Amino acid sequence: MSRIISTTIYTLDELSGSAREQARAWYREHALNDDWYQNVFDEFTGICNILGVDIKLYRIPLLSGGSRQHHCIWFSGFCHQGSGAAFEGDYAYQPQAVYRIREHYPEDADLHHIADLLQTIQLHNSGELRATIRHHGQHIHESCMTVTVERHSPSGQDMTTDSEEAITEAIRVLARWLYDWLESEYGWQTSPAIVDDDIIDGKYTFTASGQRFG
Repeated sequence: MSRIISTTIYTLDELSGSAREQARAWYREHALNDDWYQNVFDEFTGICNILGVDIKLYRIPLLSGGSRQHHCIWFSGFCHQGSGAAFEGDYAYQPQAVYRIREHYPEDADLHHIADLLQTIQLHNSGELRATIRHHGQHIHESCMTVTVERHSPSGQDMTTDSEEAITEAIRVLARWLYDWLESEYGWQTSPAIVDDDIIDGKYTFTASGQRFG
C-alpha cells in the first residue's frame, strides 16, 4: 500500500551550522562541475605556447560516432602524498619567451624563473635544443615525465653536458607549478563562500540534517 510522507525541506540559510556543512559536503562531492579545471588547462596551454611547449592532443571517441580532442594534461587529487600533474608535448626554443611571460604574467616570479631557466640553457646551445616530453607509468606526477633532449645543430655540435638535466628540471618545475595552480583553484571553488553561492543559485533544498532533498 502506498503512503504519503510529509517532509519539511530547507534552503541553505535555514540550516543549522552542522547541517550546512553536510550540505556543502554533498555539493562538493556530487554537484561541483566535473570540468572545473578546464579554464586552468586552457590558460596553461597558452602559457606553454609562450614558453615553446606544444602540448599534444589525444582523441576521445563519442557515442555519436565522432571524436573530441583533449590536451595531454593530467593531474591527480589533492588528498595524498605523491599527487601531482603531468603533460605531454614537444619543446623548442622561443627567443621572446622571457619577455612575453613577464608581459602577460608580470607578478608570477615562478613563471619568470622557468622562462629564465629555459633561456639560459638555450643560449649555451645557440637556441638549438629541442625536447620530447612524455608521461610514463600509472601515476600522475612531474617525476613521471620523461624528457628527451636533442640538439639540432647544422654543424653537428653536441649539446652541453648539463642540457638534458636543465631542460628536464625546467619542465618538471612547470608541471609542479601547474599542480599548485590547480590545487589553489580547487580550494577556491570548494570554499564555503563559493559553494554557498552555488547552492543558493541552484535553488537546492535539504532536510534538517543537511541531506539533499528535491
